[in-house]
Amino acid sequence: MYKTHRGGRVSRFNNWTHKQTNKPARRSRYQQNMPDSHFVSKARSEIEENAYVSKHQFSDFDIAEELKARISQHGYTVPTPIQDRAIPLILNKRDIIGVAQTGTGKTGAFLIPLIHKTLVDRRYTTLIITPTRELATQIRQELFSLTSGLGTYSALCIGGASMRIQDLQLRKRPHFVIGTPGRLGDLIKRRMLSPEYFNAVVLDEVDRMLDMGFINEIRELIALLPQNRQSLFFSATLSGKVGELARGFLTNPEIITISTQKPSDNVDQNIIKVAGIDSKIAELTKIIEHADTSKTLVFVNTKRIVENIASKLVEKGHAVVTLHGDKPQNKRNNAISAFRQDRATVLVATDVASRGLDIDGISHVVNFDKPLTYEDYIHRIGRTGRAGKKGIALTFV
Repeated sequence: MYKTHRGGRVSRFNNWTHKQTNKPARRSRYQQNMPDSHFVSKARSEIEENAYVSKHQFSDFDIAEELKARISQHGYTVPTPIQDRAIPLILNKRDIIGVAQTGTGKTGAFLIPLIHKTLVDRRYTTLIITPTRELATQIRQELFSLTSGLGTYSALCIGGASMRIQDLQLRKRPHFVIGTPGRLGDLIKRRMLSPEYFNAVVLDEVDRMLDMGFINEIRELIALLPQNRQSLFFSATLSGKVGELARGFLTNPEIITISTQKPSDNVDQNIIKVAGIDSKIAELTKIIEHADTSKTLVFVNTKRIVENIASKLVEKGHAVVTLHGDKPQNKRNNAISAFRQDRATVLVATDVASRGLDIDGISHVVNFDKPLTYEDYIHRIGRTGRAGKKGIALTFV
């Protein structure tokens, strides 16, 4: 029942204690030396298209007719490249590695075949592990949209939410359990969750999980999973420890690499030279009130500044919500929902919103504070210029 890593067996969960600490922000050579030129680039007028052409329509897949109907109701007919390649393999019980960025349709790539397996066998269960609460919540929302009225059940197991409610959800023996490593570990330690019964396991955005320091937690979880399972692994990269983890998690996997344009290809990037918070607020207000602005995502580096900026924008009559690590989970969910549904047109956030947050219609990303690393910058501006649309990223320097 246990897998080995580096020649040794991983300890059981009852010998593991999950520690959650407020680590200082990551620093790198980019924080001091990243030149302003990194933030200036015009969107390319013509993007070279990926040569891959989908071979199927959703109607071609060997999946339940009621699931095809749900997909059709959403207006989807042709799968994205990762869906086109992954869905048949997952239906055929293959382990896969999907190397793909957010925004490529990878959530549907694993949800659609796993939902089908659940409709065929009501005892079939899936565990989906994500790095952040927001991504877990978004996956569950997409699951709901595809399974409404089909009699499938799920549990959302994330920190910041009621463990009692999660226990009640788990007692109903859900077909899908979606959660973050820390909370899943806590539930296993309390014997509220039994990982040895899952038929399929999905690790999503593995590179992000390792960036956040979850390597030991992930290895502990893998050690408790049944040997006879289907394993699906998604990451933006396979380098270093990500590849090492994949080798210990998967059996003879099929590797699917989706080459996509960089997030910056569809984004006009520029700098605005401004000093002092009041001057920054004034410049930010001009951006928000410009006729071409629809939704604005504002990034700052500290939680304290988030609320400060938001209150000043509210005083000017703008509909603003905030997102940061100290915000209770129900308020996080409410903020994302308001921004998604256009009840708020400005979201002020720390880098908790720079990955895994998939919201349509963000016209502008504003870096109120320069990001700490160039990687953070790329993830921030990747929230705009999505689905073939042009976006604008502005950095205050």
